[in-house]
Amino acid sequence: MNAPRDLSMKTDDVLRVELEVFKQEHRDLDEAIHALAERATADQLTIQRLKKQKLRLKDMISIIEDRLTPDIIA
Repeated sequence: MNAPRDLSMKTDDVLRVELEVFKQEHRDLDEAIHALAERATADQLTIQRLKKQKLRLKDMISIIEDRLTPDIIA
């Protein structure tokens, strides 16, 4: 995953593509976590790891969305 400081070097078009990829990965992780949690033999360590990964993706999504949303001076 890219570090936030790398965003300044990317065009908005590249960021929009990355945003969609990150959103899809976030949805996929959500589904995987849900599926694992339903199992009687769920591995809690794996679930925790996936949740942390999902949170990192959420942070990147927020950073990219902030970058793509123009500042409105009130």
